[in-house]
Amino acid sequence: MQEAMEDKENVSVVDYKMVTFSLAGKDYAIDIMQVKEIAKTGRFTYVPNTLPFVLGVYNLRGEIIPIIDLRLFFNIDIPTRDDNSVENMLIVSVGDQLFGVVVDAIDKVIGIQKSKIQPPHPLFGDINIKYIYGVVECQDHLYILLDIERIFNARISAKDKDNGMDNVYVNSSVGEVMPTQMNTQAVSHTASKPDAAALKQETASEQDYKFVVEELRNLKKFYVSDINEEWVKARFNQWSSEKGAGNSQLQSEKDADEFLGPFWSKCNGTWWTKQYADEVYKLLPENNAKQIVVWNPGCGKGIESYSLACVLKRRYPNSKIRIYAHEIDLLNVSNAPLLSIPDTNANDWYSPYVTRKVSGEYTFNQEIKDIVMFEYHDCTNSNSLPMVDIVFARDVLSMLPVESQNMVVGDFDEKLKGNGIIILGAGESLGKGSNWGEKTVDSLTYFNKQ
Repeated sequence: MQEAMEDKENVSVVDYKMVTFSLAGKDYAIDIMQVKEIAKTGRFTYVPNTLPFVLGVYNLRGEIIPIIDLRLFFNIDIPTRDDNSVENMLIVSVGDQLFGVVVDAIDKVIGIQKSKIQPPHPLFGDINIKYIYGVVECQDHLYILLDIERIFNARISAKDKDNGMDNVYVNSSVGEVMPTQMNTQAVSHTASKPDAAALKQETASEQDYKFVVEELRNLKKFYVSDINEEWVKARFNQWSSEKGAGNSQLQSEKDADEFLGPFWSKCNGTWWTKQYADEVYKLLPENNAKQIVVWNPGCGKGIESYSLACVLKRRYPNSKIRIYAHEIDLLNVSNAPLLSIPDTNANDWYSPYVTRKVSGEYTFNQEIKDIVMFEYHDCTNSNSLPMVDIVFARDVLSMLPVESQNMVVGDFDEKLKGNGIIILGAGESLGKGSNWGEKTVDSLTYFNKQ
């Protein structure tokens, strides 16, 4: 009995999470804190005069990142690569630099006790021991924890910076210096300024607007399209009036943040106020279905998904509710089920839906937790969701390239039931003249199929 209690206690203490994957049939892992996201792609831009394990560069939502094949780095034999093949890739962060790491297959996120990690051992002869952080046995698997800092040691000396080398990274493991902005002309979505000659016939205001659109894309990965153009144009006119003639261009990320400040929806990324919760409640239409399915892409840290669950439970008390909360940040997905609620919010409108733990912290009760299913998923990829009654996607589409926006809206159309609704951000719309109907209640709007 005592041994069983000790085992239970050991399992419950999780202070280290890792993303697991395979190389040549062996199990490996990386600290989740260094994994930004997972991708599946093969469209790399070749870069000449690089070592064999450097597959090229990749445009990750406007940022050019180097792609490394770990199998080639560790001299592991791999099948001949097809130019059209799709690779499994981890996007890892080392310092301020992002890298794409190609592996055989990506498994899952596992939580362990850090004390269970053992030192590396020379028995792993196919990998230089200096690249191994440690080994850990979990769920009948022996995982080799890689030391990403050593594999990609990205440090630029002060002297290099003084010599204008801010745009290179130095990989001490391979002795190579690679420009991070190399060959960008070959990358299909790389940002560029509008050609000056083509703008000659345009007014100064029209030119400034085009530059603002480009800089929003360059500085904030914000993409202007039919979905948000009405808001952007209105904001540009206001911005130009505030800044004065000739001063409307965005010179820095701070300018872009100021420009976009009014764009974000109420309570975006924060706990919902009672006023906003009531507005969402009033916006939701009648629905007597036994089960209501909701798709919440871009759920962030989970605050939005849980807040929405509370409102839906109040609006549809007799229905079984299921929210598919999708996010591309693995850390957010892993931590969302453990979300605690500040005392102030727990004693506000959230109070019927929370419970107090022995530690004194508030968390959502089991009924609300059972409503939300957090999953790692990139909404630009296909999914296996059932038909949904509600798509709740505030301020998500605007952060996707235009081509991806159109594809995701197409997925919304495909997955939405005939009587379903879509709720977007305050500055977003499905476009006038489209096949979508529009209904506004107070300050909020939803879209439905006509």
